[in-house]
This record gives sequence, structure tokens and C-alpha cells, in this order.
Amino acid sequence: MLELFPDTARVEDGELTIGGVRASALAEEYGTPLVVYCEETVRAAARSWRRGAPEATIVYGSKAFPNVPLMGVLAEEGIGADVSTLGELRVAQAAGVPAPLLVVHGNNKSDEELAAAAETDAWLVVMDEPGEVERCAAAGVKRVLLRITPGVEADTHEKIRTGHAGSKFGVAPEEASGIVERALAAGLELLGLHVHLGSQVAGSEATLSTIELLAELCKRMRDELDWTAAIVNAGGGLGIRYVPDEPAPPTPEEYARAVSERLYEAWSAADLPKPQLVFEPGRSLVGRAGVTLYRVGVVKRSGATTWVAVDGGMSDNPRPALYGARYSALLANRADEPSAGTFAVCGKHCESGDVLIESAELPEPRRGDLLAVAATGAYTLAMASNYNEVPRPAAVLVGSGRIATISERSGPAELAGFESG
Repeated sequence: MLELFPDTARVEDGELTIGGVRASALAEEYGTPLVVYCEETVRAAARSWRRGAPEATIVYGSKAFPNVPLMGVLAEEGIGADVSTLGELRVAQAAGVPAPLLVVHGNNKSDEELAAAAETDAWLVVMDEPGEVERCAAAGVKRVLLRITPGVEADTHEKIRTGHAGSKFGVAPEEASGIVERALAAGLELLGLHVHLGSQVAGSEATLSTIELLAELCKRMRDELDWTAAIVNAGGGLGIRYVPDEPAPPTPEEYARAVSERLYEAWSAADLPKPQLVFEPGRSLVGRAGVTLYRVGVVKRSGATTWVAVDGGMSDNPRPALYGARYSALLANRADEPSAGTFAVCGKHCESGDVLIESAELPEPRRGDLLAVAATGAYTLAMASNYNEVPRPAAVLVGSGRIATISERSGPAELAGFESG
């Protein structure tokens, strides 16, 4: 089970510790629900990506958790930022991410967002549809990529696939040449192509096949248009393990090395000059680094199910309700006790679908226990809401002998004020 938790997770005197700090001490000082991030795990993931593709540019897919201190840690490791909204752009700037490492995305960019990208002099803007050619030129955007939807279905949940035919993202390969011609005629510096197959991808096979397709497309456009892609952005999407029975995906180092080697082989075979490779990982940088601590409340039997209710739920982690995401948990204050059976972990919201874990192996839970849910560093706080006026959890960063609050908890009085107009 601890393999799913951060690198520094240990069981000491029967209790879960992260970064040498007891979970009970964190919960006592900062309250629950609380998302605890391990700085060492974040840095290790960043370094794994860079070892796998030392010549590539790595930018953090900030939608996983746009947070100033966390992105500041990644910036220290040489990781840039992939942003898709004005808000994410401002967070990246506040984190100190330099403009030459900013990539601006979005399938429906506003005029304000394009103007901000131009004003910031962001390294790249990824055009997602034909009309962006003229809009980017009018906004003063300089350097662009064109996002291709290759018609490849990645091995992941249908709601987080993005590279299949009919996706709302990007353009079909057969449209690319016409858009490239228009972009060049409009005076844009079109530097290359972008592709992203989806999120929580379990392996590299689909990406490797897509690289072959991109090489063919780039060769055709060089021959027909005398245009050569100088940059290939392979997107992100590499998954992590959430439950023990899932096969382990490639490490970032393994994945980055496999993709970069295939790209250079395919470009060489097509007699194309080696392009600059870009990756946009999100989950694989911060997902395993995060643990959510909940306080157990009601424990009750209902038919064949014993429900363990915690003081959060779908407001702080909507993924199980949205697309059946699975998680693993342990009782942080009784982490060395044997399992007493399987229990269903639910939240406190007024929804039957507010179930975080359908079947968790735990010791007999008791009111006041501390439940630790692994691998919640990505797409939890980023997707959190205040449903039922439940405050968003706080988040702390543990590392280097210190604990720092990186996201504040809002209280009931603040929420009432927000709804008062």
C-alpha cells in the first residue's frame, strides 16, 4: 500500500508519517480535510522526466493543480508551465515561471487570453481550431503550434480521452496543411505541431504510434508546403497507480526516453531534421505526491454495506463521481493494524453518488479515526467545489524539515459572505 503514497511515507509507531511528520499532527494543526504534498516526491518526479529526455522541454500541465508554491518548486527543477486559462497563466507568472517556458492552450481561448499570451510573450500558443489563425495574428501572438487530433484512442477512460476522432480538441490531420498555409500567410511563426491523447494513460504504445503518424504528416507538409516542423509537442497524460491491483505505468524516465527515441528514429527515417521535443506532464509530476487526510465521522451498517463517512467527499474530490476513479486508503492513526474487512468510504454531501472508495480494506473504523487517501495530488483540489457550502480543503507542502501552507481553507463565514452579493 505504501508504494501508492509519497516517497517519504512511512509507518512509525503505528502511524502514517509524510516527510517525517505524523499525520495526526498535521490534522491537528491544519484541520481536515487536508491535502498533504511531499516536496521530495515532486522533485523526484521532475528529475525522472528530465533524465528520460534531457534534451526535451518539460512544462507542467497546471490544470492538475494550479498552485503558486508547488509550481515554484517545479520551476526550481527547470519545469515550465502549460496553461489553458487566464487564471492559470497568472498563477504560473506568480510562481516565477519564465515566459520562455510558458505554453498557452485552450479549445476556446478568449480575446483577453490571447492578448495576455501576447503581452506576456509566452513561448508558444497552441492553436486549437482554424479560426485561431486570424485571432492570434490580430492579438499579436508571435510563436504558435497547431494541435492535431490523430484519431488514436488512448487506453484510458472515455471522458479523459482527447486524441480520438470527434474530440472537441484540435484539428484532423487532413485539415492541417490548409491551416499551416493560412498561418504562414498571416505572418505567424508556426513552429510545429502538438498532440495530446488523453489523461491517465497507462502506457506508451498509443503515443509511439502517434509519433509515427506525425512523422508522416510532417514529411508530407515539408514536401508539399516547404514547411518543416521545428517543434513537436507530445503532450502529457502519463498515468499513476491509484490502487494496488493496477499495473504500474512506465516511470516518467521510461516513458520520456521511449517517446524521444521513437521520435528521433521516425524523423530520421523521414529524412527530417531533429525537432525540439516538448512534454506536458501533470498528474505524473504531482499526483503521487499528494495525500488527503479526512476525519472519520459516522460508521454504520446498511444492508450488506458498512459505510464510513468522512468530513469531505465529492466537493474536494469529484473524480470518483465523475468517471469512476478508484482510490486506496488506510487509517493513518492505526496504520499497522490488520484489515477487519472491506468498507465503503463516503462523503458528507447530499448525493448517493458521493462515494470516494467503494471497497477499502481497513481495520474496524471508529469515529475520530484519520483516513489517508493516496495519490490525490492531481485533479482533486483543482476540481474542488463548495457543494453544500463545504469549505475547500487546505493544502500543505512538507519537505526539507518544514511545513508550509500552500492553499488556504475557506471558512463557513467566508462562504456566506461570498453568497451575500
